[in-house]
Amino acid sequence: MTGGSPPQRQARAVRLGPRSIAALLLVSAVGVAGFGWPFLAPPDASLNAHTQDAPWLFAGVLVLLVAVVAATISESGLGPKAVAMLGVLAAAGAALRPIGAGTAGLEPMFFLMVLSGRVLGPGFGFVLGSVTMFASALLTGGVGPWMPFQMLAMGWFTMGAGLLPGPDRLRGRAELLMLAAYGCLAAFAYGTVMNLAGWTFMNTLASNIAFDPDASVPDNLARFLAYCLATSLGWDGGRAAMTVVLTLALGTPVLKALRRATRRAAFETPVTFERPTG
Repeated sequence: MTGGSPPQRQARAVRLGPRSIAALLLVSAVGVAGFGWPFLAPPDASLNAHTQDAPWLFAGVLVLLVAVVAATISESGLGPKAVAMLGVLAAAGAALRPIGAGTAGLEPMFFLMVLSGRVLGPGFGFVLGSVTMFASALLTGGVGPWMPFQMLAMGWFTMGAGLLPGPDRLRGRAELLMLAAYGCLAAFAYGTVMNLAGWTFMNTLASNIAFDPDASVPDNLARFLAYCLATSLGWDGGRAAMTVVLTLALGTPVLKALRRATRRAAFETPVTFERPTG
């Protein structure tokens, strides 16, 4: 048995409590309904009669729910130091996104979200992903009914990195490979769920891969898969490839920098004030 000190517990900017977890589950459940309603609603449901209105309705609800989650997490311990780090990382992510905009899905912000979620945990990761996408939309003029869905999807993307196993012991090449694999799969998942947000806006008469409110679930699923293959597979592949390459190439120094900043910030150390003497 070899000596040495045991690995230290990784600090978290936000520790999720029961209320925060309940709020996250609520917004995630509404998000699943917002993304998946074409497959959840039966063909004879009245919701299908409002194909063009449903995304707007869910978008409005998602904005409110994301705000509730952010407020709940903040109340659970998003202190001034965590807010400062949130601002820096969100600004960096928002600045990175336009670099590859319009170029085969090459979006470098995704690798930063993966590494930030890994180091800072799922609670901070969800808020960071949502805020980054909101700031990016304002920066690039991408405000529309799709924006709340982008915020939620990016929140899930970043939160998932914080839920990966072994945050206190897995280091080095094994950790980078795990993060690269997660980033690759999550990049495709992000593109797929975002396709759901825009798929229902297509005119049924314009294409045989558009959402058909009168079709069965298997038929619409086949249409959706064809839509993904025809419109976004190459874009999602570019996003996944860039996330993997940047994670493997820059992951080690970025993880070290984030962990060093987290240790120095001492998020979990309570702030105390001493009475001046003399």
